[in-house]
Amino acid sequence: MTRGLVAVTGATGFLGRHLVRALADDGWAVRVLARRDPIDALWQDVAPQVVVGGLEDPAALARLCAGADVVVHAAGLVKARSRADFDAVNVAGSVRVAEAARDAAHVLLVSSLTAREPALSHYSASKHAGERAMSNALGDRLTIVRPCAIYGPGDRELLPVFQAAARVPVLPILDPDARICMIHVEDAARQTAALAAAPPPRRTVALSDSRPEGYGWRELMTEAARACGRSPRFAPVPKALIHTLGITNDFTALLGSTPMLTSAKARELLHPDWAISPEERMETAAPVKFDLSSGFSSTVAWYRNAAWMKH
Repeated sequence: MTRGLVAVTGATGFLGRHLVRALADDGWAVRVLARRDPIDALWQDVAPQVVVGGLEDPAALARLCAGADVVVHAAGLVKARSRADFDAVNVAGSVRVAEAARDAAHVLLVSSLTAREPALSHYSASKHAGERAMSNALGDRLTIVRPCAIYGPGDRELLPVFQAAARVPVLPILDPDARICMIHVEDAARQTAALAAAPPPRRTVALSDSRPEGYGWRELMTEAARACGRSPRFAPVPKALIHTLGITNDFTALLGSTPMLTSAKARELLHPDWAISPEERMETAAPVKFDLSSGFSSTVAWYRNAAWMKH
C-alpha cells in the first residue's frame, strides 16, 4: 500500500537521485522526468515510472503530472553564462511545471537558500523568481523548500575542497565571522520527502543538519581535513582576492566556459550569513543521520572508493 503517486523533476541530479530513493522508502509510487531511461544503483529495487522529456517540453510535463497526488520540482540550473540562461530553466521551466501540475493537490519546489538573497547573483535571482512564479500560479498548494549547501557521495561541487584538504598544507579561511549551514544529501532527501507527505506549511522552509546556526569556515575546513586524515594550518584569504578571481573567471566565461567561481559565486561565498533562522526551520523535520564529521568522512570514503581522490 502506497501513499500515492509522486511526480519528480530533476530526478537524475545530485539531490534528485537520493530523493527518488527517499520517496520510495516512504511509500510513494514514483514517476520521474528524464531525457533517457535512467539507470541508477540507488534505484535497483525502486523501478520508477519514466516519462522521457525535459522542462522545455509541455507535453512531457503533462504526462509526468497526470494523476499525480504530489509533484516535486527539483530540476534546476546551477551554472550558466548569463541571467537569461538561468531564467530559461529556473523560471520558465518552473512556470511550465506549475501549469502541468494544476490538478495536483500539493506541489513542492526545491529551491535554494541563496534565493533568500536575490541580489547576490544571477543564480540566486533566478531561483527567487522561480519561487515567485510558482507561488503566483499555485498559491497555498505550493511548498517552497530551500536547502542549504548540500554535500555527500557523488557531489562534484565540493570535491575540490576535499582535494585541497588532502594535499594543501595551509587551508584558506574566507571570512572568520561568516556562518554557513550544511546538510548531507541523504538527510536533505529524507527531509524533502517528509515535506512531500505533509500538508503545505504555507511558508517557505529551509533545510539543514542539526546545526541550523551554521558553521564557521575554520570549523568546516578543520572537519574536511580531519576526514582526509590530516591536521591543517590556516591562513586568512583577503576578500579582494576572491572577488578578483571571480572577475577573472568572468572573462573566461565570455570564451564559452562555465567556471564555478565567477564574480557572482564569489559574492555568494563571501555572504556573511547562511544560517537558518527559527522562522525558516521545519517544524517536523526528519531526524538527521549525519553530523558534519560523519558526513564528511562518508563523503571522502566515497570519493576514494570511486577514485575521485587519490590521497
